[in-house]
Amino acid sequence: MFASNPFADLAMMFPLDVIQGYVILMFLLVVGGTLADIIHKKSAKYFFAKAKAAEAARTRELSAGDKVGIAVQTAVIDVATSAEFCNPKRRIAHLLTMYGFILFILTTIALVFAYPSDAAPAIVSQLWHLSAIMVTVGGFWFWFFIRVDVTAEANAWYHLVRADLFILSLLGTTTFGFLWSIAQSQGTGILSNLMLALFLLSATVLFAGVLWSKFAHMFFKPAAAYNKRIIKADGSMENLPELGDLSDPALQKRFPDIPEYMGSNPPNMGLGIKREAPRHY
Repeated sequence: MFASNPFADLAMMFPLDVIQGYVILMFLLVVGGTLADIIHKKSAKYFFAKAKAAEAARTRELSAGDKVGIAVQTAVIDVATSAEFCNPKRRIAHLLTMYGFILFILTTIALVFAYPSDAAPAIVSQLWHLSAIMVTVGGFWFWFFIRVDVTAEANAWYHLVRADLFILSLLGTTTFGFLWSIAQSQGTGILSNLMLALFLLSATVLFAGVLWSKFAHMFFKPAAAYNKRIIKADGSMENLPELGDLSDPALQKRFPDIPEYMGSNPPNMGLGIKREAPRHY
């Protein structure tokens, strides 16, 4: 079953041009949605403005070699291994979902465009099924056991916000796609058609809902990680104001919203801003 190409049988129901056209349309929707997200939220304008402000505060000039080295560090540490996640469970779940999603996209493109028949190499079909399992395991692990950790969020699994659109549509796409392949191989027509319909619905929401979900976040995150390493390396970050000792009565009087506990510069806290529980989206 795992060695069969599920899209080969689909081509018997719909013209191959329609199937390939749908995949191309989803790609265009991602590109258009990402550009619309950048324009609507002015994220690119904000990013370059912050980078320019940091440039004025830098204490050393970085060479081209330094920037290349930082880019490599960003790709290997921040992107490829998601080292920003201190919680090992959170990190593993993220890596399973991320690499599973990438592999799912690549193998789907291969099966639809390069091998639209049963002649597809077994390894490609096996990787398509494996990638669906990776996303499903990582995504549901995150949804039921990490996101709803009451010590961090106190949210029930059914508590939904708009930011959840991405993970839920992604889980729907891979889960229903996997179930569709199983039902199709077993020859259960009604169940197979139902899973196919849910698979296409979830995929459409996933790729067409970029403007309303966190899909575009995956493109901004590497740029933000790279910029953070740049301002740390050129000394810009050293010119940021320090809070000092939070147990100092004078500091507490000046900033009454800061909790009374020992330590300097706690994470996720700003001057005069109440600390919020961390959100795992």
